[in-house]
Amino acid sequence: MPASPSTARAINDRLALQLLQQEGPLTAGQLKTLTGLSRPTVAGLVERLQSSGLVQVVGEAGAERRGPNARLYGIVADRAHLAALDVRTHSVTVVVADLLGTTLAEAALPIGRHTGTGQAVEQAAALLERTAREAGAERLHSVGIGAPGLIDPVTGELRESTGLPEWHRALVAALQQRLSASVLVENETNLAAVAEQRLGAARGVDDFVLFWLGQGVGAAVVLGGKVRRGASGGAGEVGFLPVPGTGALPSATGCDGGFHSLAGAAAVRELAARYGVEGDTEDAVRSADPEFLGALAERLAVGAAAVTAVLDPGCVVLGGEIGHAGGEALAARVEARLASLSPLRTEVRAAALGGEAVLRGALFAARDAAQEELFAPGA
Repeated sequence: MPASPSTARAINDRLALQLLQQEGPLTAGQLKTLTGLSRPTVAGLVERLQSSGLVQVVGEAGAERRGPNARLYGIVADRAHLAALDVRTHSVTVVVADLLGTTLAEAALPIGRHTGTGQAVEQAAALLERTAREAGAERLHSVGIGAPGLIDPVTGELRESTGLPEWHRALVAALQQRLSASVLVENETNLAAVAEQRLGAARGVDDFVLFWLGQGVGAAVVLGGKVRRGASGGAGEVGFLPVPGTGALPSATGCDGGFHSLAGAAAVRELAARYGVEGDTEDAVRSADPEFLGALAERLAVGAAAVTAVLDPGCVVLGGEIGHAGGEALAARVEARLASLSPLRTEVRAAALGGEAVLRGALFAARDAAQEELFAPGA
């Protein structure tokens, strides 16, 4: 059944907006070429988008071509303001951006280990409000939050966890009440995977697993271009993965004895000490001591082999502080060892975005939510 004229217009408008978002400012002629639409149809959609306040003329395409056909059209960046938060165990980082994702202001704040829940929530919320004011954002449209822990796939809420501060869950609820913005929360590893897929090591890859290697160990599963969360939101909890070499088994209440005991920061520091490599975890991994890196790669390949045997993603990205610090030297060693453990060909890459991956992913979540509403038919 053919689409009605109004539906067809809405589809064309959204396609044009997506192209302007992805490609930057375009002329009407370029929009015609990229969309395959007729010149009158493109002229009509450009007029509608200008009238709606979503698109404006931002310049001309070259001095030799002047006049209406040379006008460059672009998204109105300040049509909506967005915010992203990277909530860690003892800190929070905030970035405020426009609809194009351009950073307008950024700030970070440590949260003391013994800070009470109410005080921690107030400090984090005040940081967001202050950063928004500095960015000139009178009203935030969407806020994306990346946090450790499981997200309930039904309610979209951060689930209670005995291993994480209570203020994490309380902050999400407080911001939802305090702001008129749409507030979304997602597991930090999943957001890092989204950022690596759009900007970093997994760009253009539809199937991959990102290992988050830091204080804790987790993974994000991306299949068919989409993050897969599992029935309870727990897909990727590889810290609990039973693996050889730990001397024990994990339990329902703790991941000691699981892959975490091989690849978590404490385990990596202990391994480094055995090889005489000093410094904190990242410095130790960055030292590029060949024997230490080889032993660490052996451990990481064990976890990767278990995951790839089930999912066959074709690509594994080593992220988090440890993965980023190890870089290509560690990734190459893991790939080589993995090839000897598994018949499935799997490429191993080092994450490209480092510590900013979660924040970038949270900003993508906020921008996607804003665009879903603003670019919708009749918005």
